[in-house]
Amino acid sequence: MIHDDALSHEQYAELGNAVAQDDGARIRSVIKHLPPVNQARLIESSTPPTRRLLWENIADEAQPEVLTELSEDIQSQFLERMEASEVAAATEGLETDDIVDILQQLPENIIQDVLQEMSWQDRHRVERVLSFDEDTAGGLMNTDTITVRPKFTLDVVLRYLRRHDDLPNTTDSLFVVNSGDEYVGTLPLSRVLTSDPSMTVREVMVTSVEPIVATATDREVAMLFERNDLVSAPVVDESGCLLGRITIDDVVDVIREDTDHNMMGLAGLDDDIDTFATVRKSLPRRALWLSINLLAAFTSSSVIKMFEATIEQVVALAILMPIVASMGGVAGNQTLTVVIRGMALGQISKSNLGWLLRRELTMGLINGLFFAISVGLMSYLWFGAWTLGLVIGLALIFNLLNAAIAGTVIPLVLKSMKIDPALAGGMIQTTATDVLGFLSFLGLATIFYG
Repeated sequence: MIHDDALSHEQYAELGNAVAQDDGARIRSVIKHLPPVNQARLIESSTPPTRRLLWENIADEAQPEVLTELSEDIQSQFLERMEASEVAAATEGLETDDIVDILQQLPENIIQDVLQEMSWQDRHRVERVLSFDEDTAGGLMNTDTITVRPKFTLDVVLRYLRRHDDLPNTTDSLFVVNSGDEYVGTLPLSRVLTSDPSMTVREVMVTSVEPIVATATDREVAMLFERNDLVSAPVVDESGCLLGRITIDDVVDVIREDTDHNMMGLAGLDDDIDTFATVRKSLPRRALWLSINLLAAFTSSSVIKMFEATIEQVVALAILMPIVASMGGVAGNQTLTVVIRGMALGQISKSNLGWLLRRELTMGLINGLFFAISVGLMSYLWFGAWTLGLVIGLALIFNLLNAAIAGTVIPLVLKSMKIDPALAGGMIQTTATDVLGFLSFLGLATIFYG
């Protein structure tokens, strides 16, 4: 059976033929029944020449939702070809936070043109959210909140809700404010429906839900939702006045983007990189990080060059060198990953940093001793030289201890310098373990072999 949210093999084949023949009518007939999220996935999984054709044949009423489901990189490809009036039309009916996400892909002068095309009410809402950084609670929030006063009865609240044609998406609670629009508490819809209609809002509202200050970071918001199992949360300014709300779908986006960022950052790539981006667009970023890595490699090679005479004397050193560097690199990456994750979750502070470093050093020492004995014994059996086994054993202990220190300290130093540890930490840590691993191994060999 063909599900209404996916294409069968036959439909994919028909769509491919329609695209090849530039047959707009056939394209529309195939994709018109797909939900917006699947239409967006179809566009993202297509090559650049096909994307424009698919986009042009998406129904006008579906384009706003499809646009919100696209990655930022692909959004910008479509937006940069639109007039301000077309962007305003493509965002009509969307929630405020989704409109802001789209507008942030545009240059500032174009954003102002688009705002002028909007109604006064929509423009006011969007400008309020745009005034905050996109990675803060204010930048994530939506302004479509329903507020009530504490003095009203639940019967009045019910009659007020029935006057609405629809409720905002993910509405699980109403927000209670005083006459100065200051946040007082939340009123879960479940209590509205199950409590005595003659009771007042003040009697049944929940005051334990703390509001989120608009300047809080998106990571702090995600942690609050996780800890408190929230579906939505109020956002307030510094004086406690209600500005809007954040819903769970926004937090899921934050978590997903953070995961993508960490994964792609390990390779030195943008987290919103387009899988099918052109060579012209993809090449500069990759070339930049390859160039930086090349400098790091030359640094390691220069250390080896310093001990050229020792390597010529004991050729086995060249065979065993990669073991020291590789073991240090893997151990360092293990520690680095644990520390970066702990930082992302807000678990690492000055009070527990010392304990964490001691723990990593202890594990580095235990692993170092174990693998030093193992590798030293194998080196002796392989080359018949106990001195060589002693040298590599001591070098392994040193480099695993070095990896523990580097993996713990590097992300903290980078964060203090306002450099993303997920982006630069891996390369710096690898360089540190390579350089110090070669230095310890070849330095000890020079001492022992004179």
